[in-house]
Amino acid sequence: MNQALHDSSRRDFLQKSVLATAGLLTTGPLAVLAGSAAKKRRVAMVGTGHRGTGMWGTLLLKEHGDVIEFVGLCDSNKGRLETARKMMGVSCPTFTDFELMMRKQKPDILLVTTVDATHDEFIIKGMEMGADIVSEKPMTTDETKCQAILDAEKRTGKKVTVTFNYRYSPHRQKIYDLIRQGAIGTVTSVDFHWYLDNRHGADYFRRWHRLTEKSGSLWVHKASHHFDLLNWWLESEPETVYAKGALENYGKNGPFRFSNCRPCPHKAQCPYFWDMTKDARLMALYAANEQHDGYLRDGCVYKEDVNIYDKMAATIGYANGVQVSYSLTAYSPYEGYRIAFNGTKGRIDAWIKESGAMKMEPYDEIMLARNFGPVEYIQVPQAEGHGGGDKLLRERIFRTPDAPDTWRQAAGSRDGAMAILVGIAARKSIASGQPVRIADLTSLRPQAVKA
Repeated sequence: MNQALHDSSRRDFLQKSVLATAGLLTTGPLAVLAGSAAKKRRVAMVGTGHRGTGMWGTLLLKEHGDVIEFVGLCDSNKGRLETARKMMGVSCPTFTDFELMMRKQKPDILLVTTVDATHDEFIIKGMEMGADIVSEKPMTTDETKCQAILDAEKRTGKKVTVTFNYRYSPHRQKIYDLIRQGAIGTVTSVDFHWYLDNRHGADYFRRWHRLTEKSGSLWVHKASHHFDLLNWWLESEPETVYAKGALENYGKNGPFRFSNCRPCPHKAQCPYFWDMTKDARLMALYAANEQHDGYLRDGCVYKEDVNIYDKMAATIGYANGVQVSYSLTAYSPYEGYRIAFNGTKGRIDAWIKESGAMKMEPYDEIMLARNFGPVEYIQVPQAEGHGGGDKLLRERIFRTPDAPDTWRQAAGSRDGAMAILVGIAARKSIASGQPVRIADLTSLRPQAVKA
């Protein structure tokens, strides 16, 4: 078996070499000077939930506290806001009035980590009030809001960065390399199938994500990650989408239901019972602050109001001629994904295991099979944080935004739009029973080869 270990340190080395030679980063909307003596970038956050206070709070400060400082936190839940401030260990002012925070604190960068359907409001207003934006994916949830963000970015001259951390994980970067190197010739089609398990998958149906009007459905909230990967790997943009979807396991399909897990009388019978009291962090952030907004973090997966799909499939046609077969299942006994790229000279296969009752290795394995040639197995060591991508993403955004982007991993508003437009088109296709053209949704026209 041939084994090629991916060395992610070469990217770090390249970036550090550039900094050492130049002494500082070139100017740019998110650029910062290298060194502790430099002026810190002023950062504000709107949305202080688990994701915001963790990935974009505590961890960001731990890694890059020498080049950024939090000057404001904003949330509609005043209790969670104060809890988040303490968890992050910051002394900055807190606000329930977003515009007041922006006027008083004047941040350079605004982190948007709110409910998906509200991203557009804060992205647009944030740019209008002078900040560059770093938004969690998905950038927004429908085509009208997407167009408004694109128009505002152009109008204000500010910049939107979308946090697609999956681009940065080592095994996905290796797949990108293999395709770029022509290892299987020209890619002609892709088989991409994602499995969410009965723990992580079920969690989307407990939270606000269960409502299409808040999350855009899993087509947008979750699958935008996957569609962005496809766009990035193929270096092309989607042109048409035809989709099917159904809700067959969660929501109204349940044999019983209650408001949430903690007081539920069906604990003994429910396979999805989740004891939130065992997670001190979530209890502090959410349970302790329920009285302020009524949000139940451990909501029932069988609630009647669940209106997102739990099984989905789509055929996606790309502007460069590549055809993609995609599916997502949200109630699998294991989690991970299988992907295969078919090319004129061979095939790339990967079965990426993330959780479940199966043998887990300390590496992700990619199989490279060439037509009329040997099969090569490439083992890429795993790392923490979405396959090792989180830390590299934070570094790119907050420390080395202008260093060479060898793998074209930095994602802007066009990337954010093209990722969500596939899911938006899929929703529309299910409703109409017809294929949907991406060009009919916004002013963007799909590119056969991404600029």
